[in-house]
Amino acid sequence: MRNTRKLHALGQSLWLDSITRKILDDGALAHYIDHYSITGLTSNPTIFDEAIGNTTAYDAEIETKAKTGKRGEALFVELALEDLRRAADLFRPTFESTDGVDGWVSMEVSPTLANDTRGSIEAAARIHEQADRSNLYVKIPGTPEGIPAIEESIFDGVPINVTLLFSRDQYIAAAEAYLRGIERRIAAGRAPKVSSVASLFVSRWDKAVSEKVSAELRNRLGIAIACQTYRAYREILASSRWEKLAREGANIQRLLWASTGTKDPNASDTLYVEALAAPDTINTMPEKTLLAFAEHGRIGGMLTDDGGDSEEEIERFRSAQIGIEALAIQLQQDGAKQFAKSWDELMRRIAEKGHVLASTA
Repeated sequence: MRNTRKLHALGQSLWLDSITRKILDDGALAHYIDHYSITGLTSNPTIFDEAIGNTTAYDAEIETKAKTGKRGEALFVELALEDLRRAADLFRPTFESTDGVDGWVSMEVSPTLANDTRGSIEAAARIHEQADRSNLYVKIPGTPEGIPAIEESIFDGVPINVTLLFSRDQYIAAAEAYLRGIERRIAAGRAPKVSSVASLFVSRWDKAVSEKVSAELRNRLGIAIACQTYRAYREILASSRWEKLAREGANIQRLLWASTGTKDPNASDTLYVEALAAPDTINTMPEKTLLAFAEHGRIGGMLTDDGGDSEEEIERFRSAQIGIEALAIQLQQDGAKQFAKSWDELMRRIAEKGHVLASTA
């Protein structure tokens, strides 16, 4: 049995953190589904910037849409959703066989809306309607302004992937927004079954502190934060509040490990996949990480519900003068800025390509 299949058999879903037209056209995504147990896919502005900006695969579509007057965000959303619809259809059998638990793809609202509650709510609704796929999540960042947008979108029946979470407290805020949205739906006589995942970014912690801690502590903080958050996740699922919603038919908002590609060239390329095996979770990984784990990854122990020694691990970083709470906020803000930068670059490249292609045709 492949390593990926073994991990899947333990109760963890494996998703691909990548989307390009190439992997759709050449059958690579279908191959990953059939041979590597991939059951979902995530995307973000940086992924699309690289896919659209650095290849010619989208040029014909950009030219056609530019000639019809499509520009900027509207043009990009059409391009992205064309790919994501194709991916969603590949995952449709998984979506149906798991009763909607698995088989999802994700599309992000504009990162420029990270601090705009109303704008995020409206954008999520538009993307959800335009996508026309029941197995497509709309991604909203778990920023202070994003939290009420997540609650309102869940109440409105829009499946949400909460992105840019970096800490236990940020995760809990996102989970409570989901719970409130479902509770409001039940109170309003609406069906409680609206799906959501909460995406905790892992490796960026270790990159942020790599030059500030001893060699002994490198590449350990992200996993400790993840274990601490996993404990909070399990506590929520064991709560009477959640049990009441589960009896009404609500779905679990699964915890998703994001940013699980190893950034330190001196560390194992399967570090975060091996360390974060846990039931009722998702690991979304880049192609490179997926293939590495399939080839030589190992599955050790599973995460424990109590978070293991995560609290002690985190205290070691506090003793090394790492301000965990402040860094979590900074990482979220920096992540939003990074996605906004990729978004701006993507809009620029699409505009340039559209102008050149339309004028030379």
